[in-house]
Amino acid sequence: MASPGSGGRTLEIEKMSVDQLKALKEQADLEVNLLQDSLNNIRTATTRLEIASNALQDLSLRPQGKKMLVPLTASLYVPGTLDDADKVLVDVGTGYFVEKTMTEGKEYCERKISLLKSNYEQLLDVATKKKSIADETGVILQAKLRQLAPAQ
Repeated sequence: MASPGSGGRTLEIEKMSVDQLKALKEQADLEVNLLQDSLNNIRTATTRLEIASNALQDLSLRPQGKKMLVPLTASLYVPGTLDDADKVLVDVGTGYFVEKTMTEGKEYCERKISLLKSNYEQLLDVATKKKSIADETGVILQAKLRQLAPAQ
């Protein structure tokens, strides 16, 4: 059994056949790509929540009855009037919205941002370790392939 740390892992990897190394490298690369996609999704979600939090802050500063453009889609806005800035609808996922006070809406955004940033850091740590395994496996695989190649 390998001891904790990369030293033991390297000894185990060095004992693998070329086919096992190729399979391990492919699996590690796939996992790294999936983790990278997840990291990108978390960054996107965090940015959207930060924009929403800033929009709530901006909205709270506007007086009732203020004329404004209301977004229907990312590129379509219609004229509207601010009716009640004390109540907001918060998208809690899967098409569900919850009415909250302005303060509760801001707190919700901040909690979600904090959670996403925490998840991002944990996932980044896992991705870094997986990338290290992929790189280490690639180096050992290349060395074994060079040993197997006929001398020229």
